[in-house]
Amino acid sequence: MQSADTFSFELQKPKWYALFVRSNQEKRVARHLEHRGVEHLLPSYQCTSRRKDRHVDLERALFPGYLFIKLPFCERLKVLTVPNVLSIVGTRTCPSVVSDDEISWIKSGVEHGGLKPHSYLEVGTRVVVMSGVAAGMEGILLRKHNNVRILVALDSIAQAFVIEIDGALVKPVGGKLACAASASQIQEHQGDA
Repeated sequence: MQSADTFSFELQKPKWYALFVRSNQEKRVARHLEHRGVEHLLPSYQCTSRRKDRHVDLERALFPGYLFIKLPFCERLKVLTVPNVLSIVGTRTCPSVVSDDEISWIKSGVEHGGLKPHSYLEVGTRVVVMSGVAAGMEGILLRKHNNVRILVALDSIAQAFVIEIDGALVKPVGGKLACAASASQIQEHQGDA
């Protein structure tokens, strides 16, 4: 049984949480968090949007509707009172803590570049990147031509992103996850360019 002092200390220890926000309001919320001095992370990716007469380069949130914040849970009102913030991801009684590893994976992926959002999958072969900027990143392997595509799953928010990397840098961890549909789903994603 935890003592009251241990529980109080845990509430005052800064941890990463996922913040659920209104659609297309991620950047606006990030600016509010910055003004309030809240450490936050809004991973984004570059994409090209087709207009009638031209192409437009855009920067979009990697995980639409989500931002990551780091603060003691007892200071949660700092973020819950920001306009367009809906909630901290979790259950009614307990927020979901985002692990430092997942935050590190996101930051490494952003630094490496070439990120794209991807639907969350639970099938395929688990791999770990052995060297380079993304060293230590774990994910699900999807093949694409000579390079490999790794699906990095963030279990805390049931979201994922894809990163392309040299196949020589990747090593399997464990084996394939048991699922009859895994081979067909991986082949389906191989065709995604």
